[in-house]
Amino acid sequence: MNYPLISVLMPAYNAKKYIAQAIESILNQTFKDFEFIIVDDASTDNTWSIIQEYAKKDKRIVTLKNKINLKICKTLNRGIDIAQGTYIVRMDADDWSFPARIQEQYDYMKLHKKIVISGCSMIICDSNLNPYAIRNYPTEDCELRKAILRYSPFSHPTIIFNTKIAKKVGGYHKLYSEDIEFYLNLGRFGDFGNIKDALIKYREVPTSMTFTKLRITEMHTIQHRIMAIQKLGYSFSIIDLIYNMFHFISIFIIPPRLKILLFNKFRNKSL
Repeated sequence: MNYPLISVLMPAYNAKKYIAQAIESILNQTFKDFEFIIVDDASTDNTWSIIQEYAKKDKRIVTLKNKINLKICKTLNRGIDIAQGTYIVRMDADDWSFPARIQEQYDYMKLHKKIVISGCSMIICDSNLNPYAIRNYPTEDCELRKAILRYSPFSHPTIIFNTKIAKKVGGYHKLYSEDIEFYLNLGRFGDFGNIKDALIKYREVPTSMTFTKLRITEMHTIQHRIMAIQKLGYSFSIIDLIYNMFHFISIFIIPPRLKILLFNKFRNKSL
């Protein structure tokens, strides 16, 4: 049996407004040898019917529908469990991938055999996909391992990771900051890396979890960092320790929306 080289994994929940653009951006990739796993997390709008319409037109689309809302971790894990590709490419239902995205990411992983997970830069857009900024990330393993103890070294919707290793660590475990814990677990089995190029358009939607659950997410992020020190072999420098102490204090004194504005000011570069 011939397995695809890539499994694209996209969770979806009440995404009727944007999901067609997201799906088409994957179907129009220059790289063709992939399966496209779309998992509907018990949407209450017509997201599922849109997914089904596309599945009828393209046999590469594999559809799953949760009977109840399982949230992001269990939804992603359902896709990881059935993925047959050598690598899994993440995609969000409200973003848009440039046509050469999968080809560039596959070539990068194939060239750098020790890397278990990598991402890329991204174009930040408004709700209509009008670009206004770019966010870059470190590219080397040593830089990324330092970054992960202070901020996320990858943009979650841009990542590609080794399927076997993802299954070995049991996929995602936590509801909040699930991405950081996932990266930390993967990093035990290989290197980190990033492509400098921007390969997706990231749609900022104010109602996303980034805005509504920031304090809870930050608390869990700090817990994951401590866990990484205690159980996974990562190590804090004095600067890391001081940074995380101030990060913890900031959770209680800086309003979430202000914190996101400050984060974007320092991390995003205007176009």
